[in-house]
Amino acid sequence: MLNLSQVWQRLRSYIQQTSLQDEEYINMTLSRENINLVKENFPTQKFTEKLQNYLQRWSQIGDGEEVIPLEIYDLLGNAVLKPKSLAVIWENLTRGGKFRPVKLFEHLQNFYVRWCRGEFIDAPPNCNLPQQKILQLQANNIHLGLRQIDVNTGLNVLILLLELHYHGQHHNQFSQKIIFYPSGQRDENNFFTSQLLRIINYSDAMEIGNFTSVVGAFLRGGNFSGAYLGDANLTGANFSTADLSTAYLGDANLTGVNFSFANLTNASLGDANLSGANLSGANFTRADLSSCNLSGAMATGVDFSRADLTGANLSTANLANANLSYADLSNANLRNADLRGANLSHAILFGANLSDAQLKNANLSGGDFCRGDLSGANLSYTNLQSSNLSDTILFSANLHGANLSAVDLSYAKLHGAKLHSANLKGAIMMGADLSNVDLSAVTLNEADLSGVVLNEANLSGADLRDAICFGTDLSYANLKGSNLSGSNLSGATFNGANLSHTNFSYTILGGADLSDANLAEMIWNENLEWNGVRGLETAVNVPNALKDRMKQSHNQT
Repeated sequence: MLNLSQVWQRLRSYIQQTSLQDEEYINMTLSRENINLVKENFPTQKFTEKLQNYLQRWSQIGDGEEVIPLEIYDLLGNAVLKPKSLAVIWENLTRGGKFRPVKLFEHLQNFYVRWCRGEFIDAPPNCNLPQQKILQLQANNIHLGLRQIDVNTGLNVLILLLELHYHGQHHNQFSQKIIFYPSGQRDENNFFTSQLLRIINYSDAMEIGNFTSVVGAFLRGGNFSGAYLGDANLTGANFSTADLSTAYLGDANLTGVNFSFANLTNASLGDANLSGANLSGANFTRADLSSCNLSGAMATGVDFSRADLTGANLSTANLANANLSYADLSNANLRNADLRGANLSHAILFGANLSDAQLKNANLSGGDFCRGDLSGANLSYTNLQSSNLSDTILFSANLHGANLSAVDLSYAKLHGAKLHSANLKGAIMMGADLSNVDLSAVTLNEADLSGVVLNEANLSGADLRDAICFGTDLSYANLKGSNLSGSNLSGATFNGANLSHTNFSYTILGGADLSDANLAEMIWNENLEWNGVRGLETAVNVPNALKDRMKQSHNQT
């Protein structure tokens, strides 16, 4: 068995033969201070050519043989692979007729599995490949630690496998033969796989963020289904189009991560930091995003259907055209979020903060917004049909042209809201405060307005046919040109209201107060019920025909 001194002698001879060829590749002294400088300069053109030649040769090694691990450490132990260089290499390799990507994949995957087990760094000195690489580098006055060499080699092999997988999945002839699982494959005994997390932590033990700075750009399109990545630091990583279904990313640092068009169905991301992340087009169906930080995230066109977003921070997030149907957003923070055109049908937003959010043309039908805050929100032309908005804050909200049919607005705070041309047919508004609200041209037919405060509200041109207004306060409201035909206005207060040109046909006004109301050219018919009406003596512009009708009724009684 060779001892360490013999290994040293053999390596010295080997180095003397190769040092001139690789002078550009290994000519700088590496220390903690110049690591970043090396990362900027590697790989050189000479190294790129050398790597291409090695990959070509390794792909031609047949069955029953394997790539010599020492060659891999020798080539990749102090290199940092870059996307542009690899793009050139793949293009050159695929143009030639001798490149066999499936064989290269098999050889590199075999090395990767052994490296993940620590087989090379844990080997005795005479077989320890990282130690042998150290001796080679030290002979050329390059000082790298044992772990740094091992990490560099493993991460570079990981990059090559990720690139083979990515390119293989885009070619039908290789898509079933080149399938790489960076974290390993699940089996019946393990729902999650933790191999990749161990690699991340091993890499980051050298320098925080080392893994993503080296490998992050190559993760796109990767297969991470079922990977356990809890608490992982993946800041800025590129997972676009990757498969992360059922993966666990709880408490992970995913700041600025690119998840565009990735598959995260049933993934667990509870308490993860996704601030500033790009989620455009991603699939988060049934994913757990509870208490996540998604502030400032780009989430246009994302599928969050049936996802758990309880307590999540989505403030200022761009969720335009996102699918949030049946999602649970209870107590979520959506302040200033862009939800234009989003689908929130049947979503649960109990106690959620949607203040100043943009919801124009969104679908909120059947949603539960009870006790939520929608103050200042833009809900113009939004579909809120059959939604629960009871006890919701809607101060100064813009509901122009919104569909609020069959909505429950009981005890909602609507002061300063804009409801011009909104559809409130069949809405329940018990106890709601609509004082000073613009309700001009709204549709309120068949709505229940019992006990609602509408004093000084603008209801000009409103459709209130067959509405129920028991005890409704309409004092000083503007009802000019509105249609109240068939409505039950028993006990309603119209003190000082403008009822000119209003249609009262078939209306029940029993016990209503019309003190100081303006009845100029009001429309009525013989079926109008006046029993117990109060304040007519101070009402102004009462039509003469109506006066005669009231006299007749009085004489009959």
